[in-house]
Amino acid sequence: MNAYETAIQVRFGHVDPAGIVYFPRIYDYVHDVFEQVWEEHVGERYYDLLSEQNIAFPLVHADVDFRSPLRFGDTPTVRVTAFRLGRSSLGLHYVFSIGGRVCVDARMTTVCVEANGMRTQAMPEAFRTKFEEILERKVEA
Repeated sequence: MNAYETAIQVRFGHVDPAGIVYFPRIYDYVHDVFEQVWEEHVGERYYDLLSEQNIAFPLVHADVDFRSPLRFGDTPTVRVTAFRLGRSSLGLHYVFSIGGRVCVDARMTTVCVEANGMRTQAMPEAFRTKFEEILERKVEA
């Protein structure tokens, strides 16, 4: 299966007194990677979608499993696939891992809207085509 992959770095300011990434920071990481997917995989800066094309993909559902702590100095690999590609909805699956150990497994659903009015709209075909490249395929028994 095709996927978009990148790595992030856990910085000193990201950890709590227990020495692990403070859980809300994971949402920041996911959004940072979301913007990278747009720029590096789709070929559009997310900022430009909002400011020039009047298109936004606000988060409407989040499902996150924290499986193993991330600590200062870690550099997890983040693998991104699409688990849902609807008319306007986009579900992205983010798996953060270190050496094969899954640390965070997150599924985020966004919806394509007009940025200035927040009205749902169909996802442009050019974007759909790029997300189809990383779409998870169901294996039939």
